[in-house]
This record gives sequence, C-alpha cells and structure tokens, in this order.
Amino acid sequence: MLFRLFAALLMLLAAALPSRAGAPTADETTEFQRIIAGQIAAFNADDGATAFGFAAPMIQQVFAAPDAFMAMVKKGYPQVYRQKSYSFEDAIADSADRPGQKVRIIDLEGKTWIALYTMEKQPDGTWRINGCYILPAPGVDA
Repeated sequence: MLFRLFAALLMLLAAALPSRAGAPTADETTEFQRIIAGQIAAFNADDGATAFGFAAPMIQQVFAAPDAFMAMVKKGYPQVYRQKSYSFEDAIADSADRPGQKVRIIDLEGKTWIALYTMEKQPDGTWRINGCYILPAPGVDA
C-alpha cells in the first residue's frame, strides 16, 4: 500500500515538472539506454551506491540513502532488481511529453514485463532516471 502511495506521489510530482516537445533524439535514446543498463548492472551486483546514483534528485531525496533505495527496489521492482534478461524497445515521450524508454524484461520465473523508465534532464545537461513503471507484457505468457 505504501509503495502504491509513493508511486502515485511520484507521478503527481513528475507532472508538475516542465515538459519538452517531441520524442527523444537518437543521442538521447543512446544515453537513456546506457543509464538504464548501468543501473540494472548495479542492481545485479548489489551495488546500491551506483544504482542510487542513476536516480533523479527527487528520488534521492525521498530515499535519502542507497540502502533505503535498494530495499524499495527489491520489494517493489523485483523484475528489475533481478532478471533473466532485458532488451530495449522504443524511446518515447509520455502523455505529458516527458521522455522515456521502454524495456522488455524477462523475470527469473520467465514472465515477460514492460518497464517504462521516465527520464529527467538535469541542469548540467545529464540525464537521470525519474521513475519506472512495470506492466505485464500484453499478449505474452498467456
């Protein structure tokens, strides 16, 4: 319950952020994929400090420390925390025109998921992960 409340709060806060026009560029897509792959590798290595470093400042403020962040990921995002495989799909702009990256994940039990990562551009021009939403892949594992 607390996790769902937190996710709803993040979505409301993210909606208040300024938006941008259009789908991500090829260079942005490459950067999104590098960042997401880096965070997944950090999860697989139980490297909380590195995984936490890929998170946007608002997420870092909410969790305050890598251990708290990792505990949330283990509980709320087990598909991302440990997976058999993952592959990148389309980079998109969501309905509020925020850039994102779709990732197809096969969990340890063989179930397929779609993770939608939202990205946030920082004042220094770098990108960080601003959120991740997980849904069962439609039409798969039926």
